[in-house]
Amino acid sequence: MEFEKKMIGAGEVRVGSFVVIDGAPCKVVDIKTSSTGKHGHTKVRIEAVGLIDEKKRVVILPSHEKVEVPIVSKKEAQVIGVRGNVVTLMDMETYETFELEIPQELSGKLFEGETVIYWEVMGKRLLKG
Repeated sequence: MEFEKKMIGAGEVRVGSFVVIDGAPCKVVDIKTSSTGKHGHTKVRIEAVGLIDEKKRVVILPSHEKVEVPIVSKKEAQVIGVRGNVVTLMDMETYETFELEIPQELSGKLFEGETVIYWEVMGKRLLKG
């Protein structure tokens, strides 16, 4: 399945932006750039954390090489119900209902009727706040 994404040069990536590393959408936490070597290309070391699995990933690329950037859609939903570590939500635009796992940082902080933010990225939904 093909997901919405765009391509940019590795040298254009900034801390806080999103990239796809090993097929996983990630948020960039650190970037280091090396000077040109005898073969003439600047290298970029991108350190990122997975949005879905929170695994740390590192990739080293020539600065002119293209990297994938996932398109992240930030949306609002209303909390319909909370059961254990699962919340039932209704999208505020489409009125679609769905369930998401509650992230650790939001555990015990979600109540029926509240409006929350969730992200859609590469076919997955993530509860953000």
